[in-house]
Amino acid sequence: MLKKKITILALETSADETGAAVLLGDLHTRKFSLRSNVIYSQIAKHRVTGGIVPEVAAREHLPKVVPAIKTALNRARLTLPDIDAVAVTAGPGLATSLMIGVDTAKTLSYALRKPLVAINHLEGHLLSALPKNSKFEIRNSKLFPALGLIVSGGHTLLVLVHDLGKYRILGETLDDAAGEAFDKVAKILGLPYPGGPELAKLSEKGDPRKYDLPRPMLNQNNFDFSFAGLKTAVLYLYRDVIANEVRQSRGQTRLLRLRQLTDPRKDTKIKADPAASTQAAIVDVLVEKTIRAAKQFKIKTVLLGGGVSANKLLRQTLKRRIHKETNSELLTPPYQLTTDNAGMIAIAAFWHHVYGDTTNFSKITTDPNLRLKSWR
Repeated sequence: MLKKKITILALETSADETGAAVLLGDLHTRKFSLRSNVIYSQIAKHRVTGGIVPEVAAREHLPKVVPAIKTALNRARLTLPDIDAVAVTAGPGLATSLMIGVDTAKTLSYALRKPLVAINHLEGHLLSALPKNSKFEIRNSKLFPALGLIVSGGHTLLVLVHDLGKYRILGETLDDAAGEAFDKVAKILGLPYPGGPELAKLSEKGDPRKYDLPRPMLNQNNFDFSFAGLKTAVLYLYRDVIANEVRQSRGQTRLLRLRQLTDPRKDTKIKADPAASTQAAIVDVLVEKTIRAAKQFKIKTVLLGGGVSANKLLRQTLKRRIHKETNSELLTPPYQLTTDNAGMIAIAAFWHHVYGDTTNFSKITTDPNLRLKSWR
């Protein structure tokens, strides 16, 4: 007989965040709540190199994963014997980072004699908007068909969600992900790591119409994305902007690097317009493709997930156009569930248990290139 209540301990170590979370759920009513969601960040460590170094990320997970589990249990006011199941991110992600979480989860599963569920990191992002929207009765299919827009530093894809566990990828990035484009442009502008949030913040001071940057694949009859060309366009544009500003203000003819500009106000002015124009270009492409897919597949709900889902312009623009042009409703995750975290892994694992999808711990392996697939 299916157990009614379940307590899940989930781990997430796919990149540079060490996460542990505890979820309590009712498998019959399908109601659940996150009792804790702990994240140990490595931002300070990777800021030195301006990006994630895989070997460093893996080493940083090692001393943090057990404390993260203890903290998550303490905040949930539970102990290990209270856990009914374990869940872990099996991919996609950095190979060595994934191994830390998976090996830890397998050890816990074996020692506690509890089932272990391997979760696709992308499914975690896809379902991260659900806890905020408990007014919807999922079993009555008021959500489906849904459309998932997953936008993060490593992934950008549109997913047709027929039901929980039934997915079809409509399109994805052919090169750089949207989040990667944000980060790389931020680096061009000399902004600190992680660059995406810094670029979004700076964009508030800029004119998004100042520069007519390319919108790659915007008008193509598919749902794929490409952002590498946009990044290159900004690189050349910014080089020219700096040269022009320097010529006008100092009468010099040679190109100066950003670090040679000493006036903070001039520095901000030079950066803000390209930042705002870049953000506008990325958001335009994401929103246009999403609206087109929502119309074509008669979508009831759009699920937004991933680190870039925290971007205010993306949320506002997508919400406005969905309301105006479709019969869909936009569901967005709480901000604490937008970045990599174990809470979203616990949520995905809950739905796996609802439908009886559990795996023997010995059969779980990591896959850095794991694809999002249906499991029902």
